[in-house]
Amino acid sequence: MDVAAVLDVLRQAVPDAALDVAAESTDMPTVRVDREHLVDVCRTLRNHPQLQFAFLAEVTATDYLPVEPRFELVYHLACLGPAYAVPEAGGAPVDRPARLRLKTRAPGDDAWVPTITSVWPAANWLEREVFDLFGVTFGGHPDLRRVLMPEDWEGYPLRKDYPVQINRETPAWSPLQVSAEEFAASVRARQEMARHQAGARRRDDGG
Repeated sequence: MDVAAVLDVLRQAVPDAALDVAAESTDMPTVRVDREHLVDVCRTLRNHPQLQFAFLAEVTATDYLPVEPRFELVYHLACLGPAYAVPEAGGAPVDRPARLRLKTRAPGDDAWVPTITSVWPAANWLEREVFDLFGVTFGGHPDLRRVLMPEDWEGYPLRKDYPVQINRETPAWSPLQVSAEEFAASVRARQEMARHQAGARRRDDGG
């Protein structure tokens, strides 16, 4: 299935979405979508029997300062299922992973996109990394906080306007201390969140 066929499926499933092909991409098919329809498009990419992009490999971002929209969010997807059984030359069909790059944009003064953790739970820490380094927030994320930099770090190191050629004192940092009760409460909260997400995925899959 080529990128035009992927677009046809997406436009039928999410008719209000603004979709187009990124013509400058050479290494894999690339589709752009408006952020308002990002989750619906991702769910279609995962669930539609002709697509089956069940594996989210990466979430990253680009800062195009001073161009607007300033930020571009990039999602790398792979299909490992029978939808992409491609026959070898003169041979029997074999399952071969197919890749797709999905992009959406956010302006510098309103740097947010919706979380896709309800579609691919693996997006949790990937989105946290983008938030940590670019300062893009993910609406509806279950636990959006820094994952690489200390919690009291100032600024976002991968933004183009981050001051990297000056000397300054780093903010003080100390290990996070929690009581046994707080730790137990955190574990229970995460277990409840996992059960809720599992139920949501079953509903999405028609179960």
